[in-house]
Amino acid sequence: MKKLSLIILLSLSLNTFAQSVNDKIKILENNLNYWDKSKTKKAPLKDRMAFYNANAVSIAVIKDYKIEWVKAYGFADVSEKRVATPQTLFQAASISKSINSLGILKLVQEGNLSLDDDVNNYLKTWKFPYDATSNGKKITIANLLSHKAGLSVHGFGGYKKGEELPTTIQILDGLKPSNSSAVRSIFEPSTKFQYSGGGTTISQLILENTTGEKYEDYMLKNVLIPLGMNNSSYNQPPSKDKENLLATAYDNGKEVKGKYHIYPEKAAAGLWTNPTDLANYIIETQLSLLGKSNKILSKELSVKRVDHNLGVFLNDFKGTKYFGHSGGNEGFVCHYVGSLEDGNGIVVMTNGSNMKLVEEIVSSIASLNQWKNYPLEPIKESIALAIKKECEKISIKVFNSTKILRKLNSINIISLMKVN
Repeated sequence: MKKLSLIILLSLSLNTFAQSVNDKIKILENNLNYWDKSKTKKAPLKDRMAFYNANAVSIAVIKDYKIEWVKAYGFADVSEKRVATPQTLFQAASISKSINSLGILKLVQEGNLSLDDDVNNYLKTWKFPYDATSNGKKITIANLLSHKAGLSVHGFGGYKKGEELPTTIQILDGLKPSNSSAVRSIFEPSTKFQYSGGGTTISQLILENTTGEKYEDYMLKNVLIPLGMNNSSYNQPPSKDKENLLATAYDNGKEVKGKYHIYPEKAAAGLWTNPTDLANYIIETQLSLLGKSNKILSKELSVKRVDHNLGVFLNDFKGTKYFGHSGGNEGFVCHYVGSLEDGNGIVVMTNGSNMKLVEEIVSSIASLNQWKNYPLEPIKESIALAIKKECEKISIKVFNSTKILRKLNSINIISLMKVN
């Protein structure tokens, strides 16, 4: 009798939990701005996706250090009528840098690299060409990971299918067929923040020169698989067996030629993944910070990684800290957030080109799961004009150009707004 009562109690508890999660999902789907009492008009997720020309969005929500729910909406490929699922793979763009930092720091932990040494100590097939701009100061691996190396090249545009791909050295020297400029000093290292995908690409070469392995092979064996990111890969282009899982890229609703761009700048922009896999990374980071897991890094090194913004951005909202990163490749935008306490987090990935939808989803989940002190961004009435102005402002500030930001990867609007 006692056994039966226990089974009934457990069953009721599970049903209550499922009902609670389903209720949250319905609230999100029916009205993204439900929490903003000043708004009388509902904003259903489906309508917001249409407004922003996002054909698919995939979401993973973390609560109490576990994945609470995962769901995908829309089409991974419109012309093929291929529906997005939680298994659909998206380009992680600059979020690739977060996972890259784990690979580099693992080598530090094993004594193969030092965060504070001159990068040229580890570069064998190429050397960074110091000049008077660096003022005699050497660039360190910590500088590369924290964007304090004083280097050029914010992001990368990628390559169309069929185009000749440059080697890593050609990318770093800005030589054809590379479509980006040379990665060089623009001010003295360790003096200020300057986001540089070029610097991250130097770390890619350091990893390969140190391990003697291809970047994607090392990362798969030593980082992705141990994290439980079993569907993820840094292969560029992606392997044939992944083709049916790949989301197609859309720029403002229009399919990108060739379905997506290829990024040989793997560490900076080359990860293909899904929200479930990234949620596993967030949870491992949270547990490692507490000393409760060490699949990749020790607690000490995990704390250093977050505190010093090594591949992540740390934000402090009234004493409550959250780590995260955003990304934007041609036809893809994404963002993740993880709390340093309470085990909350989210990953949002889309095959569209507008970060505002991602921000609205993050705000809704932060409210639904009562994230402590997390700032909520209300949906603005004149949203189209606001987006235009914001893109122009960031374009001028970061790139000193009014060219559209979508031409570069590493569009990191959420994080850049909070760091600068």
